[in-house]
Amino acid sequence: MAKPFIVLFAVMSLWMNGVQATPLSYSAVFSGLNENPSNASLGSGFARVDYDPIAHSLFVDVDFTGLTGTTTVAHIHCCALPGTNAGVATPTPTFPGFPAGVSAGTYNQLLDLTLTTSFNGNFITASGGTVAEAEAALAVGLANGQAYFNIHTSAFPGGEIRANLAAVPEPATWVLLVLGIAVLHIHARKRRRAAEGLHMRLKYRTVTAG
Repeated sequence: MAKPFIVLFAVMSLWMNGVQATPLSYSAVFSGLNENPSNASLGSGFARVDYDPIAHSLFVDVDFTGLTGTTTVAHIHCCALPGTNAGVATPTPTFPGFPAGVSAGTYNQLLDLTLTTSFNGNFITASGGTVAEAEAALAVGLANGQAYFNIHTSAFPGGEIRANLAAVPEPATWVLLVLGIAVLHIHARKRRRAAEGLHMRLKYRTVTAG
């Protein structure tokens, strides 16, 4: 009877072992309402961040448009609950090569998290004093939904639009759920057929005994 659950557990174990080597993805939509304090900016956009714990890298991909002011600096801040403010975790004064003086643009960059230049020096100090500890702190912040991407502009020096980064479910997660449901469905169907068979046998015995 417990066999389907053993199969499901085995599949889960294999999936968990495989996912350890998979980059972790986080994404969010930019909005002035996400800022603290919030603002009425019509600026919008999308941010995606891929953290690879094996390669110790962070890939940043951003698309934004409609800003009220023009861009000055941009960072990932960590670590604080959504709606609150946190210090800058990534390079200062801004991400290397981030477009400045524009109201719309795109940006993508791969950061090597083994380098001190990939972090704000104050974040390294606050995390324990080493780059490895800074990486660990950022990883935990991302995983807990306590990191956000902030784009600062001439109109809003404290930040015009913000994207509160959240984990993106991996395709394997949905595969696992579907597989689990299918296994449980098969198990339930077998039990139902067994019950129906028992009912028919009892009914037959009752008829013949009469």
